[in-house]
Amino acid sequence: MKNFFSALLLLSACGSAVSQKAPATHVVIITIDGFRPEFYLDSTYGMMNVRQLMKNGVAAKGVDPVFPSVTYPDHTTIMTGVTPAKHGIYYNTPFEPEGATGRWMWEYELIKTETLWGAMHKAGKTTACVRWPVTYHAPIDYNIPEYWDPKMKDDARPIMAVSTNPKSLWKEVQDSATGFLQADDLNAEHNELVQDENVSRIAGYIFRQYKPNLLAVHLACTDHYEHQDGRESYMVRAAVAGADRNIKTILEAVNRAGLADSTLFIVTGDHGFENVYRHVQPNFIFKQAGLMNNPKKGDWKAMFHNSGGGAFLELKDPNDKSTLALVKTLLQQQPDSIKKYYRILEKTDLEKVGADPSILLALTAINGAAFGGPMKSPMEILDKVVGTHGYYPDHQEIKTGFVAFGPGLKSGVLINNMRLIDVAPLVVKLTGIPFPQTDGELHTEFLQ
Repeated sequence: MKNFFSALLLLSACGSAVSQKAPATHVVIITIDGFRPEFYLDSTYGMMNVRQLMKNGVAAKGVDPVFPSVTYPDHTTIMTGVTPAKHGIYYNTPFEPEGATGRWMWEYELIKTETLWGAMHKAGKTTACVRWPVTYHAPIDYNIPEYWDPKMKDDARPIMAVSTNPKSLWKEVQDSATGFLQADDLNAEHNELVQDENVSRIAGYIFRQYKPNLLAVHLACTDHYEHQDGRESYMVRAAVAGADRNIKTILEAVNRAGLADSTLFIVTGDHGFENVYRHVQPNFIFKQAGLMNNPKKGDWKAMFHNSGGGAFLELKDPNDKSTLALVKTLLQQQPDSIKKYYRILEKTDLEKVGADPSILLALTAINGAAFGGPMKSPMEILDKVVGTHGYYPDHQEIKTGFVAFGPGLKSGVLINNMRLIDVAPLVVKLTGIPFPQTDGELHTEFLQ
């Protein structure tokens, strides 16, 4: 085959014979952080390659994330098919009442359930990832994890040189894929898109060279510029178009490897985005009520662990029912000018979506708000629109996207909605690897 899209046409013509005789021997999962369905449903966005995959494969108009709808829990759900309540990655960052240290939930050993990585290994297959969350120390054959030193966040190179597996891979990809990397070549700063470009070059090289049965790739620039500018700006659209080109780089690598007709391609995301015009700081309310006198010295009773559009109540004593009752009273008694920007979520709401099982009460922001900001007032009005995520998954704008193409899939199928927990069952079905029961649904309408 001369190019990848020749393989698209061949697979569409061969139909069910291909799916029966050549199930997916390889899988490529690409996430665009902050991926919104309109990026491929609205032709004004520059996603020609993803729309071509959708035309010849399957897609959804919306995909429900988990709660909080943030990067690390959602990426782990993609790889496990279960909610955070089971896989254990509840947030991006751990709750640290004495003060944030800059740690994230990097370590693979924090995951409590089976992953597609582990299942592939048990089936005698090889795996690879490029900057996929929660893969530090993961049993991945060719692993460039998402990991950084909080003290050197602007320069990930020193930590990458020692965290990559095998250790020689870091030098190898620079010699063969990217050239020598500068610090900013791994960042999304200065209105640049070079981070995604380098990630895709590295991913393409690894696939051509080693032909892993599972390759997972995380493209993060779109998320960065949606945080910076909100849902719509020149840089958001530029990042979307850049991600599309970088996906083409990986598709070309698979074609060069001679595996285009036996590879399942999935392009998905972790969450959508909402515009934010103000920050609500519920911890200021607790401070005024004497519930947070001096957290650094352990003098606190209740505190919200803020996560963008979500906030999760932590009690120093999980059995402190009187403080829990006081928290509810404080939240309900706030003036309408504050209370109109959040919705209280009870334990049943959290259980419904598989959130952190230790949490008894949480908040989701509404009406253009998010949680955080300075501890000087209960609300801060921002001087420019920004963007965030983390909201409860019933928010329409927090939905992410899904497009897939490959052996065993129909052509031109577009469904209304699915969930991130549904991605793993599809991979399991089309590869035939043994895998435990998931929380997700196998969308048989996708299958030939």
